[in-house]
Amino acid sequence: MSRVNLAIVGGGLVGASLALALQAGAKARGWKIVLIEPFAPGDAYQPSYDARSSALSFGARRIYERLGVWQQISRRAEPILQIQVSDRGRFGAARLSAIEEGVPALGYVVENAWLGQCLWQGLDKDVISWRCPAEVKRMQPLTDGYRLTLDDETELECDLAILADGGRSSLREQLGIGVRQRPYNQSALIVNITPSEAHCGQAFERFTEEGPMALLPLQENRCALVWTRAGMDAQRLANLDDRSFLSELQGVFGYRLGALRQVGARHIYPLTLVEAEEQVRPHLAVLGNAAHSLHPIAGQGFNLSLRDADALAEALLASQSMPGDFATLQAYRERQRLDQQLTVGFSDQVTRLFGSSQPLVGAGRNLGLLGLDLLPPAKRWFARQAMGLGTRSDV
Repeated sequence: MSRVNLAIVGGGLVGASLALALQAGAKARGWKIVLIEPFAPGDAYQPSYDARSSALSFGARRIYERLGVWQQISRRAEPILQIQVSDRGRFGAARLSAIEEGVPALGYVVENAWLGQCLWQGLDKDVISWRCPAEVKRMQPLTDGYRLTLDDETELECDLAILADGGRSSLREQLGIGVRQRPYNQSALIVNITPSEAHCGQAFERFTEEGPMALLPLQENRCALVWTRAGMDAQRLANLDDRSFLSELQGVFGYRLGALRQVGARHIYPLTLVEAEEQVRPHLAVLGNAAHSLHPIAGQGFNLSLRDADALAEALLASQSMPGDFATLQAYRERQRLDQQLTVGFSDQVTRLFGSSQPLVGAGRNLGLLGLDLLPPAKRWFARQAMGLGTRSDV
């Protein structure tokens, strides 16, 4: 039976980022790392109008710069130069700009397929090995690690197992790790669109009585739309023909980017805030959506997971103990606790506040947006949260 120091279950964006953050230190220590992933990465990036994207914060850029992959990522990263936050039917609005914050961009929008290619190509094959396509079916705790049974019935032992297999992690359930769930009773409709006017790096967060929407700039003057609606209404929108869909979207979003001309394939995702009740055990850590799955409207989910991965790698490499040491994992968890609490709370409260249709709440929202635009300290705090710098000055 083979044994490695770290087994990362899930080779997606979070798992690959963790491997990338670990590999230089792991090579110096002689550690072996395996990524176990059911879906094989493609050999080459294939452009697609309908490609799913992620919003990377400015803090994420700093992490990837330090890991040596940002230059490659940036080739297809569309900078967010301004963010406009507005409430439909009210005059209050807030505007954030990269120039005011003294940064080249508040964030970046990158196609997931491209980001994945850049991460996978950056991995050192002498340190990081792949089991792919492969899936872990069972995990058995040992006194000195875990034994993983894969879908081909081969077994693998490790000093430290990392669960990064997504929000519906069956292994998390198998290990008896409970979750706290807060349903939003909404679904996110995600689709790419093309406006008639240049987006000029503008991102829009717009809140309506039916739910919030975000429109993010992409390359080729496309925009990524995240439109949150009640489940049945989201399905209705998904079933409309293109012309009817664009007409309804135009009525809600307005003509800030001119006429909306093209719409791609639509996808629907039910929304629930999910938090794992345990993120570390001896020889085990839980990362990514398996640890916390956030509402997408504030664009904080992947960025928080990336900061977690970066902090975990730093804790493991700074420790004098072998991977899996519980004290090291607990120290990592304590370091990230405040970041997670503030980011999850920020995302959840923004979603709930701007999703309410109560008149008094709406009036308070309007005043809040006006105050945010007029009070530099409040605006600075909000901007740092949006840029993923809220509790971290070192990224």
